[in-house]
Amino acid sequence: MKPKPFDYVRAETLDEALDALARHGADARILAGGQSQVAMLNFRLIETEVLIDITRIEALDYIRIENGALEIGAATRQSDLKDWPGLAEKVPMLHAALPFIGHVQTRNRGTVCGSIAHSDPSSELPLCLAVLEGEVVLRSKRAERTLKAADFQLEMLTTARAPDEMITAVRFPLGDASAGHAFDEMNRRRGDFAIVSLAAVARQDSVRLGVGGVAGTPKVRNWSELRTGDIDEALNAFAWELGGHDDIHGTARYRRELVRRLGRQVIEEARSCRR
Repeated sequence: MKPKPFDYVRAETLDEALDALARHGADARILAGGQSQVAMLNFRLIETEVLIDITRIEALDYIRIENGALEIGAATRQSDLKDWPGLAEKVPMLHAALPFIGHVQTRNRGTVCGSIAHSDPSSELPLCLAVLEGEVVLRSKRAERTLKAADFQLEMLTTARAPDEMITAVRFPLGDASAGHAFDEMNRRRGDFAIVSLAAVARQDSVRLGVGGVAGTPKVRNWSELRTGDIDEALNAFAWELGGHDDIHGTARYRRELVRRLGRQVIEEARSCRR
């Protein structure tokens, strides 16, 4: 399959990209890494009149620490973030999750912000953003605004981005030095989309667990003073609340069982990493 014909704009600056979005609005799409979007265009699952390529905008290719958060520009590749010095110390959750994302070839093209924009509930980065309570920076010709992960991710492949807006950056809060972090997922083969993915942050008096691949968006639960003997009961209740769905990769029952079993492993691993 090939996509329906569309116009192509290679933006050299952020202003050029925003001007094109202002002109075309809902008829345009942003191309960064294209690892999901190009495939969907080829299968005609989505269509566009104009494709705006931002891969050459140097001002959007950066990783930096700003105001207690790791800020990542919209043109930054996943492989660049994976290899960024100090990631394990600054945001250990991302350091644990990035090796699960696709393969070397896809990480070399796929962008961090592109994965957030795509908002696939099985993707690792949207789950990390939700668990860490990160932020998404949106820009248009009209204004700039910042949304929390819970306000940005609305449903499967659906976000709060307006037609004339683009993500210019995402921000992940720096990790609490005393907290433990863990990430794991179940898939058919390493690099495939996760059937269920889980991420946990364990502090001295609380546990925060996120689950991807079960509901339309990553779901997060906080427990205060969760005793070891109460973990199974808490996870069972969470699994039933999530519900799940049947598809060719697994049943809803199987997904709930993964939440119970992998959930316990991830929580215990995060607790073992606390300082």
